[in-house]
Amino acid sequence: MRAIVTGQVGMDKRSYFDKVVNLAGNRGENVQLFNVGDMMYAEGRDIPKGRILDLPLSRLNTLRRSAFKDIIAQSKGQENIIVNTHATFRWRHGLFAAFDFDQIKELEIDTLIVLVDNIEVVYDRLHADHTIDATLKDLMVWREEEIMATELLAQALGLGNNFYVLSRGRHEETIETGFKLICRPQLRTVYPSFPMTHVVGMPDVLEEIDAFRAELAKHFITFDPGDVDEKLLLDQAIAAAKEGKDFIETEAHSFSGSASQVRVSVKQVLDIAGDIDGQIYARDFKLIDQSDIIVSLVPELPDGMPGLSSGVERELQHAFEHGKEVYVVWKPEIKQPSPFITETATKVFKTTDEALTYFEEQGMFAETNLFGH
Repeated sequence: MRAIVTGQVGMDKRSYFDKVVNLAGNRGENVQLFNVGDMMYAEGRDIPKGRILDLPLSRLNTLRRSAFKDIIAQSKGQENIIVNTHATFRWRHGLFAAFDFDQIKELEIDTLIVLVDNIEVVYDRLHADHTIDATLKDLMVWREEEIMATELLAQALGLGNNFYVLSRGRHEETIETGFKLICRPQLRTVYPSFPMTHVVGMPDVLEEIDAFRAELAKHFITFDPGDVDEKLLLDQAIAAAKEGKDFIETEAHSFSGSASQVRVSVKQVLDIAGDIDGQIYARDFKLIDQSDIIVSLVPELPDGMPGLSSGVERELQHAFEHGKEVYVVWKPEIKQPSPFITETATKVFKTTDEALTYFEEQGMFAETNLFGH
């Protein structure tokens, strides 16, 4: 695949896609990564690190066009490339585009991907690398703008069906997802659906859910809603506000497994409560829309009842109404699924293993051996 990857400032897309490229190399694939920002800094050697967005727009545009001219020339004939760039910037100049359509067309790309991450982690990275006073609210707006601009660019290029929102998250499986999108695009795309908020504090159920997510990630391209989950941040801020605290500390995990503490203003988190809910709602539906199938796990809770949240029910209904294949793993034994589940599901299974066996028999992940699983 020849892909353009966008994402708001503070995403650190380069380190993520360095890992994707390294994984591809280990799997016998050659992927060329072009970091537009690095190429612009190389062209403008007088620009201090972290200050390129402070340049006049005329010079920014000149540097960007020079970088893209080199990418177009160097990527000729390359099967797999990743162009790491942005769709928009909202900086001291206001909101402005970060691409030129004529050069994007000349690149002859196949897909567009916008990378997203938990907003408090983006906030921490941004303020570590830049001197700008941006709030969490600002970053929520920037993320929406970046997604919309990238999707519009995909539609303008006739690639609306090859536009993806990809969550970076903290799990190594998201590197696998990035690799598969570039090098194994023929694989089925899957949205794993499962309860989240109301199973917090149930370690056995959470372990079962994590195993379910990991199994699907082995065999498919998965767009996992749990890779970005700011609802937990909001719950933490609400609890802190009741205790009269001004700040909370939350962990930012790296792919190496290490964790650092991110200090966030309680007021700023409460200010984006509506944005968090609205973006979760819109993003999860977008992840379903870009998937071929949805596979939902309904675990059995400690009291024997089904762990079926309103969010999971709404996801299943949305997928059904949009012509997706809908599969449900129903674990509770004392309560059977209602017609609202059975009448919208392509098939209902009793266990994850049963579902995986069915998928394999249907040839849905016949190429898994390519990944060494």
